[in-house]
Amino acid sequence: MTDSPFDALHASLRAEVDQQFLPNVATALLRGRTVVDRFCYGAADREAGIALREDHLFRMFSSTKLITACAVLLLVEQGRLGLDDPVDRHLPELANRRVLRPGARDLSDTEPARTPITARHLLTHTSGLTYGVFDPGSPMYDAYNQARVLDHRRDPAGMMKALADLPLIFHPGTQWEYSVSMDVLGRLVEVVSGERFGEFLARHIFEPLGMVDTDFWVPPSKRDRLTVLYEGADFNDPDKPGLPRVDEKPYPGAYVQRAPLESGGGGLVSTLDDSIRLIQSLIPGGPTLLKPATIEMMFSNQLAPGLHVRFDDAPPTPGRLFGLGSAVRAFADRGEPPEAAGEVGWGGLAGTLWWINPRLNVAAVLLTQRYFGYAHPYGLRFKRKAYQALMAQRGTHA
Repeated sequence: MTDSPFDALHASLRAEVDQQFLPNVATALLRGRTVVDRFCYGAADREAGIALREDHLFRMFSSTKLITACAVLLLVEQGRLGLDDPVDRHLPELANRRVLRPGARDLSDTEPARTPITARHLLTHTSGLTYGVFDPGSPMYDAYNQARVLDHRRDPAGMMKALADLPLIFHPGTQWEYSVSMDVLGRLVEVVSGERFGEFLARHIFEPLGMVDTDFWVPPSKRDRLTVLYEGADFNDPDKPGLPRVDEKPYPGAYVQRAPLESGGGGLVSTLDDSIRLIQSLIPGGPTLLKPATIEMMFSNQLAPGLHVRFDDAPPTPGRLFGLGSAVRAFADRGEPPEAAGEVGWGGLAGTLWWINPRLNVAAVLLTQRYFGYAHPYGLRFKRKAYQALMAQRGTHA
């Protein structure tokens, strides 16, 4: 046997599983559209001793957002939607918005929005909407949860009714805040296309790309391929070993039955193969899902000067800007490998992540099922080893 440039990466991934940080990993590295490495390890069901296979289904959570962004941009390419047109033309619930004044202590302290919300604002998380997840104790956190904005028992139209009376937290375009905007875009796709969101995705994205296992639910014929969801042993100590099983998250029966809310922000399940097909469709070298000029715009920073991705409970990342649906790395932040500059990517709450680096013509996908896993240090460890392997592999083929 000869040493492979990917041996150190595989050893690192095995360690994440063996040390009980992750239940499993399914990964792929690409150079251009060519898959140069695939790796699958761990258990789909630890308790039952079922080994992970490449055809197992993963809850994608916010990795869904990339697909929603593609759906919106397909409508833009068709001339049916303008990126900078007010979306209240299609979604009247977002008309005549009110905005919380700085320092407001309740929802009545508002002023009229200076500008309407556009599709570009929604794609870049600069609409003034929020999530009701990351700021417990704030007026908007309480309001979003009391209104049950993302209740899976509501369809996208019902979600918009729940949002209709809630103010924005800032004037559109002036700040960055992770939000339900991609779920709103799912409803926008429905209204503009005249199709149910899932039907539009199937006809215009999944079927053309051969993504045969991606959907908003897992039918009975595929139920044995759905991986179990786990969480870390200690939320405040992500490197504490242990993986309790959490069958009831994000809610009892999730993904094994159709829910009225087809969530554009986090509702899909998918496989490694389907994820690879999606990533390949956004890389030059063959037919692409979107026009090359659209992809270039999608993967370019769209934020106003001074804005960047930020989360209240995380260190600042000034190098992390935002394109149309995904983060864009202007430069590597502290701890990031320098090769990450120019990278586009995002991930999901259960630990899935993807990135494409147009500058180096490489890409990666990692799927796992650790709830609240996206912020876990394994993502950074994977990125470092992946870039090292890709750079070494490039050298052996120079």
